[in-house]
Amino acid sequence: MSLTDDDRKWINDAINGAIATSETRLTAAIERVETSLLTEFHKWASPLEMRAYTHRTAIRASDLEMEALADRGSKLEPRQ
Repeated sequence: MSLTDDDRKWINDAINGAIATSETRLTAAIERVETSLLTEFHKWASPLEMRAYTHRTAIRASDLEMEALADRGSKLEPRQ
């Protein structure tokens, strides 16, 4: 049995169509996974970032207070 050119073209078109459909479905699935991962990361990172910012601010305030106390202490010490 020999295939005609029309048969070959039909088979080729069917295969290409199936591949295109699979690529579209795979791309959509990958995008869903990426979106899900990014969403979960942002849910986790936002509170963590806020805690880090709060700690940074508290440490900065503490450093400024220590500097002020050190300056006051140095003014109280007798100079030699």
